[in-house]
Amino acid sequence: MRSPKLSRKAVLASGLAASLAAAGCSGSEDGPDEGADSGTGQDGAIDDAQAYVSGQLASMTLEEKVGQLFMVYVHGASADTDDPDAVASNRERLGVDNAAELIAAFRPGGIIYFHWAGNVEDPAQTAALSNGLQEAATADGGVPLLVAVDQEYGVVARIGEPATQFPGAMPLGAVGEAETAKRAAELAGAELRAMGLNQNFAPDADVNVDPANPVIGVRSFSSDPKLTAELTAAQITGYQAGGVAASAKHFPGHGDTDVDSHVGLPVITHSAEEWAEIDAPPFEAAIEAGVDMVMSAHLQFPALDDSLRPATLSEPILTGLLRDRLGFEGVIVTDSLEMEGVRTEFGDEKVPVMALQAGIDLLLMPPDFRLARDAVLEAVASGELTEERIDASVERLLLLKHRRGIVAEPFTDAEAVSDVVGTDEHHAAADEIAERALTLLQNDGVLPLGSDGPSVLVTGWGENTTAVIAEELERLGARAEAVVTGEEPDAAAIASAVDGAAGKDLVVVSTFAVASGSPQIELVESLLDSGVPVVAAAVGTPYDISHITGVNAYLASYSYTDGSLRSLAAAILGETTPQGRLPVDVPAADNPDTVLFEIGSGLDW
Repeated sequence: MRSPKLSRKAVLASGLAASLAAAGCSGSEDGPDEGADSGTGQDGAIDDAQAYVSGQLASMTLEEKVGQLFMVYVHGASADTDDPDAVASNRERLGVDNAAELIAAFRPGGIIYFHWAGNVEDPAQTAALSNGLQEAATADGGVPLLVAVDQEYGVVARIGEPATQFPGAMPLGAVGEAETAKRAAELAGAELRAMGLNQNFAPDADVNVDPANPVIGVRSFSSDPKLTAELTAAQITGYQAGGVAASAKHFPGHGDTDVDSHVGLPVITHSAEEWAEIDAPPFEAAIEAGVDMVMSAHLQFPALDDSLRPATLSEPILTGLLRDRLGFEGVIVTDSLEMEGVRTEFGDEKVPVMALQAGIDLLLMPPDFRLARDAVLEAVASGELTEERIDASVERLLLLKHRRGIVAEPFTDAEAVSDVVGTDEHHAAADEIAERALTLLQNDGVLPLGSDGPSVLVTGWGENTTAVIAEELERLGARAEAVVTGEEPDAAAIASAVDGAAGKDLVVVSTFAVASGSPQIELVESLLDSGVPVVAAAVGTPYDISHITGVNAYLASYSYTDGSLRSLAAAILGETTPQGRLPVDVPAADNPDTVLFEIGSGLDW
């Protein structure tokens, strides 16, 4: 075991460069994906791709073509699972026992993984599942699958440990370096590809200009369109250099909404000019970087389409704006069609047809796959959709699969997955990002505390959060106790925390999603009344500081990954120095027009 005081600095000293070398990434700009024509830069490669697409289209039935337009999830840890629970779920939803039967019957274009579907139990199992899916898909000359995951990292991470847990988008915004964002995506992409995944629904290209945004927040890099654009393009380059198709989301922009599109239909009130200034730059940068996919948003944007159809169903937004005005030639994918934002007005049998009419190529997770597929086939039979329209989307999907190397090599080496996924070098890279992102916004001199045996109470939001911070403080030489109070602490929980603070040298209180009237505010005020110095640590968005006032110090980690929490503990004891700079404006809670902390704010010791 490494010594407590040297281990962190020794590991981090290796930096991202060592991790890239271990993953076989140079970090240079000379990867295989350098713009929209990447992978087809030579005439021969272009000819090969076109020949493949033409040959496949000519050999496919209409039913097979329509199948390519869908990406669904299937329960089970293997392609041919006979697990009773997985089989029952699949029969109910899909009419088949397992993924192998689904592929043989319907030839979908892709499969998306979820932990709750039993797809990602561990890296070796995930790699074997991916190979099993591709074996079923390519039998008899079939088209290989997009094997996808929604792995933004941070708050949206479908694959957990032992895969490396990078802190996410807003921490990268706090670091503020395109090269770091690109390298993080290269390393993350290497791990995904080792597990047989070739598509990631990342990065988030939304500009988070609404502090109360319930669905984006730390998933965004920044409230600055320029910084968001720079880091979006960098991550796209990083992912696609390693053969993982990236997807910029959520077009035309989801950063200024107070409604979660999972449960309702948001309305963006930006003017067309504001859209061009605020929301568009990251998507323009993504297209310039050669992004494979753009994901639509389930929201209304009256200035862009006064019909008030959700963007996913809007021809003016998807075809008129994204295709014609911005010049995007790749695949347009819906956000999940299970979300209420796209189901509020139209039935599940109408949405897939309307989405294709609007310009969508890939239909993600329809709530009833068979109903949706039959609706598209019926629309072609009735003339509501033409087969030429279907062919156009299938061609884009086939070109993507060819360009990303999925056609040439759909399989992964399942025996070698542990050589790439969750290595010490990758963990060190993630820890370095977390450390460099940590931002100190307020300090009256209480920090750094020093590591000569101080007594610390760690309390507030998150059972794992408080436990990891306390454990790391202990490892670094402090005496620490954890008392969890949760997101809505009641009087008893607050009293317990105050009792625990008695006699301590410092209280560290983790906060998350604090809003006006939140009991977390009462918790902090009660701890301050105890007379013990209080450090507040926002482990979600940094906006909590507009509600949490009077604390002796305030830190923002933007993340509750273990690496981010260990970085908090190390900084509190002076093992490391906060280096991050605020990537968003933080307005006053009672006056949104007054900025308390501007982008770029951040203190050193």
